[in-house]
Amino acid sequence: MVWVSSCVPYEQAKEIFERIGHRQIPTWSIWNQTQQYGSRLKAYVDRQSERVGMERVVLPPPGCDHRKRKGMSIDGGMVHIRGEGWKEVKVGAVFDVDLRLERDAETGELVERPHGAQIAYTAVLGTVDEFSPDMWRLAWQQGVPTAAETSVTADGAEWIWGLAADLFPDSVQIVDWYHACEHLAAATQALIDDAAAAQRSYHRQRAYLYQGEIHKITRPLERAGLSQHTRYFHTHKRRMQYQRFLEEGYPIGSGTVESGVKRYKHRLTGAGMRWSRRSAEEMLVIRSATMGGTFDDLWNAA
Repeated sequence: MVWVSSCVPYEQAKEIFERIGHRQIPTWSIWNQTQQYGSRLKAYVDRQSERVGMERVVLPPPGCDHRKRKGMSIDGGMVHIRGEGWKEVKVGAVFDVDLRLERDAETGELVERPHGAQIAYTAVLGTVDEFSPDMWRLAWQQGVPTAAETSVTADGAEWIWGLAADLFPDSVQIVDWYHACEHLAAATQALIDDAAAAQRSYHRQRAYLYQGEIHKITRPLERAGLSQHTRYFHTHKRRMQYQRFLEEGYPIGSGTVESGVKRYKHRLTGAGMRWSRRSAEEMLVIRSATMGGTFDDLWNAA
């Protein structure tokens, strides 16, 4: 019952039980059971976050790291809380980085490209300080601190990179390629009035972005007095070495967490949905376990 209610709204869960299980279960009963067990599951996850806090864990000695490459991605989405309005849910994803053969769009050749697999999620309705212990717990459970090679891929939000520096100082930091391209398109349009010429220039500039030659992007903007469009690129230039990152087997897109945010919002931001803070926090725990395929493990452990 709790698992079903983490996938669909309570009214739809009621219909599923009627059609498939041939059981008449009132919506309020499904809600009540989810509240009851959700509280228990959240309390267990909170205890785990305390138990594996950064100050409590003991890392293995140097040279004992495992060789499975790990990736992380962080983002946020909005949920409506009764009496508070729209509040940000901070979402983290941790995954294995696997290399797969795919055809290069430019050359047509088969090349190895990194992809996320075995994705685990966490989500917290709260501040960065409240999200940090939960992100660390997930990373610890997924073997990030003991991995020889790790990366963090995200958009340009300042809070994300501050958190990444605090929790994962040895990880390669990468600004999401698609967000960088959006900033590049806006800068090119500000520089060139003619739409067709701006589009041609954008494609040239995108090649510079891919190669990490950020100065070739910023100099024309600075000469034109458009320095407001250069700050983003100056701030993140070390996180924009996309060709090198791909050659070294690191993912350059944050699609794992962005799709995760959409899946959280699918359950928590339907038409007319308003949540109490407690109910939203508990549903985020349940939804995280469902999305990551760990619901049974959490249910049996809590």
